[in-house]
Amino acid sequence: MPRPTAAQFSYGSATVVVSALALLLLFRTESGLGVAAVGTAAMVLGLLVALSLPARTRPERKPAVPPTTARTHRTIEDIEIAAAQRRRVGEHSLRR
Repeated sequence: MPRPTAAQFSYGSATVVVSALALLLLFRTESGLGVAAVGTAAMVLGLLVALSLPARTRPERKPAVPPTTARTHRTIEDIEIAAAQRRRVGEHSLRR
C-alpha cells in the first residue's frame, strides 16, 4: 500500500476536526457514550476523505537515452571527411 501524501493527511485531519465540532454542536451531546460516537463518526469521515483523494503516483521511469554525439558546429575538415566517405560508399573494397 502506498504511503499517504501530505494532502491526504491534511484533508483527513481537517475533516475530523470540523466534523467532530459540527456533530457535537448539532447533537448537543454531553454523555461519554455520545462523545465517543461522535468521535468515531468523525474519524470514519476523515478516513473516507483521506482515502478518496487520489494518491500521487510516481511516473514510470524511462530508460536513459545516451546523448548523441552530434556537434552543433562542423569544421571544414569534418565536411570534407564526410564528403569523402560518401564518395567511397559505392566503391568495392577489392577495387584499386
